[in-house]
Amino acid sequence: MGASCGHDSNFDGASQQYRRALWAVIIINVSMFVVEMVGGAMSRSMALRADALDFLGDSLTYSISLAAIGMSLRVRASVALVKGISLALMGLGVFGFSVWHFFMTTIPDATTMGGIGFLALVANVASVLILLKFRDGDANVRSVWLCSRNDAIGNVAVIIAAGTVAITHSPYPDLIVALMMSGLFLSSAWQILRQASGEWRQTKP
Repeated sequence: MGASCGHDSNFDGASQQYRRALWAVIIINVSMFVVEMVGGAMSRSMALRADALDFLGDSLTYSISLAAIGMSLRVRASVALVKGISLALMGLGVFGFSVWHFFMTTIPDATTMGGIGFLALVANVASVLILLKFRDGDANVRSVWLCSRNDAIGNVAVIIAAGTVAITHSPYPDLIVALMMSGLFLSSAWQILRQASGEWRQTKP
């Protein structure tokens, strides 16, 4: 990583500042999981529910990352492998549910979708800014950054989908965004797994 970011690719998160940053984003993510899960049920939005699950997954990811700080590279790489696999399973799950919902005709409430999507975007931009200086590092640290970045991108997509649903009165923009989010999850899972696998191999006796 460049000097302007303050950490290199070997940064393992072992700093008080990073611990505080993780606690802050854990609180933000748990809160938004509850808000989006309720909002997704109320608005019948698959995209919101997918994003809510992402908030829950991120909360668990950040908690595991916090626990792994200070441990050996092999342990941190193993933790990152588990997180990568979990992210891949989440992506596959969202993909499956989205395909299933394509055969249903329920149109989500665009107003609720847009409002909660905007609130989630604000929460995720705050998380991204909190974690910005830690965006590079070992696989464990990088997985945290990728999760926050994905959330912000996903929220922008949800807001766009809400506007499109309002204009077209169709459920498909919501489902298309959910499918796009599943692809983003799978892409990030691949990046995490690739880096974590390399780090894990480096520690083999």
